[in-house]
Amino acid sequence: MRRIHVIGIGAGDPDQLTLQAVRALRSTDVFFILDKGEVKSDLTQLRRDILDAHLPEGTYRLVQARDPERDRAAGGGAYSPAVGDWRSARAGIYERLIAEELGEDDSGAFLVWGDPALYDSTIGILEEVLGRGEVAFEYDVVPGISSVSALVARHRTGLNRVARPVQITTGRRLAEGFPQDVDDVVVMLDAHQTFRQYADQDMDIYWGAYIGTPDEILASGPIAEAAPRIERLRAEARERKGWIMDTYLLRRNPDVR
Repeated sequence: MRRIHVIGIGAGDPDQLTLQAVRALRSTDVFFILDKGEVKSDLTQLRRDILDAHLPEGTYRLVQARDPERDRAAGGGAYSPAVGDWRSARAGIYERLIAEELGEDDSGAFLVWGDPALYDSTIGILEEVLGRGEVAFEYDVVPGISSVSALVARHRTGLNRVARPVQITTGRRLAEGFPQDVDDVVVMLDAHQTFRQYADQDMDIYWGAYIGTPDEILASGPIAEAAPRIERLRAEARERKGWIMDTYLLRRNPDVR
């Protein structure tokens, strides 16, 4: 039976892999990577750096395939169907890779940024592949240090405060309004810098981009003061690299509702 490891590799720092993740790397015959194109070639190289840090150079086999394009212009009611189409296209690629590149007793691995259980589609895609019934395999999931954990660690703060909840959401949902009865909100996948619409409120922001990599950028402070600085840093970084991955924590004064 073929076996697949879904390995959380953290936010980019090779030192942040768990011992369980390293053991999974060392038991893998073939590593699968979806190439996102020249602009994001850094992401492929970071994966290679992680493998080189934990495996003898030249001892692993890497198979790359081109990641299908997603309709990022889709909004409103078209958003979920667009994501579903993209995931199904990925499932077709995963199915082919597993069937063609793995022998019956081989193990393969997908290296997932952060943690596979947090805003990642790999588990769901593998379930779709299994549901098609064309290729059989078993799989396991190795948790990783998410960008959320890495963000608050780098800022030397916690996710929540005593007896208070914390919520993780997306920029798309934050644009609809600040969550009710929550004062600490982590925002991911925000291409539109939604934090700007809260710049007149009594909040602090803890922001980070390329967390855990040599390009890491951090900024924090009262949102009214930090928001313009983050906008500038973000624009400069995107211009320099052609892409950006960032995450932030918004912390509201609990006396302000």
